[in-house]
Order: sequence, then C-alpha cells, then structure tokens
Amino acid sequence: MELPDLDPARPVLIAGPTASGKSALALAIAEAQGGVIVNADALQVFEGWRVLTARPTVRDESRVPHALYGHVAWDAAYSVGHWLRDLAPILHGPNRPIIVGGTGLYFTALTEGLAEIPPTPPAIRAKADARIASEGGNALLAELDAPTAARIDTRNPARIQRAWEVLQATGRGLASWQDDTPPPLLPLSAAQPLVIEAERDWLNARIDRRFERMVEDGALEEARANMARWDPALLSVRAIGAPELIAHLRGELTLDHAIAAAQIASRQYAKRQRSWFRARFGAWRLIRTD
Repeated sequence: MELPDLDPARPVLIAGPTASGKSALALAIAEAQGGVIVNADALQVFEGWRVLTARPTVRDESRVPHALYGHVAWDAAYSVGHWLRDLAPILHGPNRPIIVGGTGLYFTALTEGLAEIPPTPPAIRAKADARIASEGGNALLAELDAPTAARIDTRNPARIQRAWEVLQATGRGLASWQDDTPPPLLPLSAAQPLVIEAERDWLNARIDRRFERMVEDGALEEARANMARWDPALLSVRAIGAPELIAHLRGELTLDHAIAAAQIASRQYAKRQRSWFRARFGAWRLIRTD
C-alpha cells in the first residue's frame, strides 16, 4: 500500500474493514513522520485478546508509541463515551495522533460528536441481555421508536440492544438524544481522514488466511486462558472467533469447524464494516488496496 501524502502536523484517521492493512499503514506513517498510534477498535481495548483481535505485536509497539490497546479490564463495561474520554488527553498531547481502527461508531462520535446519554441501569441491561438471548434482536427492534429504528444498523444486535436500553432507561429515543449532540472533539476538517477500500474477494481471502495464522500464533491458547472467566454477557467475549474457539475447547466443535465458522463470522463483520464506511464516510479520502 503506497504511503499517502500527509501533513505531519495534523491528526490522521485511518478506518477500514478487518484485515485490510490499517495497522500496517498506521505504523508506516508513524515511522515516516512520527506520531502516536491510537486504537479505534472496540474489541482491541480489552486485555486478554492480543492475538485474536489482531492487536499490534510487542515488537510493533516498541517501534513507535501506541495508546488505548488492551487497557480495559476483561469484565469492564466500555462504550464509545469511555473511549472519547480516554482519547481526549491524547488529542492534546505532545505527539500527533494517528487514530486507526474498524469501529465506525468511534470515528463518527469523534468527528461528529456524541450525545451525553445517561448510563444504562444494570437491571435494564440484564433484561436486555436476557431478551436478546431468548428472543433475538428483532423483538427489541419492534419496540423502538420509529426515528431510531430508521437510523440504526438493524443488522447489528448490539446496536439494537443499545437503542432499546436508552429508550427504556430515559423514556427518550436514541435518535432524539443524537439530535442534541454537542460539538465533536475532532471535527473532520481538522483531521486527515483515510478509509481503506478493499475488494471483497481479496479481503475475504486475507481474512481466511489471517484467522488460520492467528490459531497458529496462539489464539487457541488465549481462548483456553480465558475459559475460566468466560461470560457471554461481557463485551470482551464478542471478539470475532472467540465463541467458536471456546466451543471447540468445550468439545462442541472440531477445530476445523471452529476455524471455518470464525472465518465466516469475520467475513460477515467485514461486510458490515464496508457498508458502514460507504454510507457514512463519503467525505473521507479513499485508499485502495488492489
């Protein structure tokens, strides 16, 4: 991937689907121009999943400064609001931030602002978890207000659940909260936004190879180390491939079947990411990989 022409004084944003080469591009920019690489992936924030979530290696972290990787406890609740609060001092620090990741919501909250929604009470969260597990996302989707249902990603159960929790906790739809959004921490005009566009077949082949390499590099051992504290209600266990590897360790799937299922889940996730970026990141500079 060719290094883009960038102003070394301005923050860089790098978004793209899983396995598209985001981290390698961020590392190349940091080594060429300086800066701190900052994580914008909702699962790479958790400790316990270095290999499975494709966090930068220890060697990469020794080459340039990195921030917000693996800094959140396994059983902690962590939201885009937490991420923005963690990011704020870095934006004003001595090193130019190079913010890289695949969580589109993090980038939109950063550049468009985030509504200050009160936290969800534990009882409502527990009820939502139970209903998602027993009834699925469509049951909660049917109870949302129309403006919110029209705005959120209805294929993403986590987004449906979040919207339902907000409505139950505040009596006000998520869309209404979003319409009262305060100014962003980093307006898009103040940054250099790059989004990687990867051809589907090329990316799918990379996803499949990468997951096989993850298993070779220790992802199964990571899953085994996390079995004792495994809890389906935790955000940290949503790492792509984690449920499949745990199922294998419990004797429910062969390793080949677990790998195949994880590869399918990864490809489906990449498809959702590409759809988000096409719909929301039209003003970003495209970086093509093929």
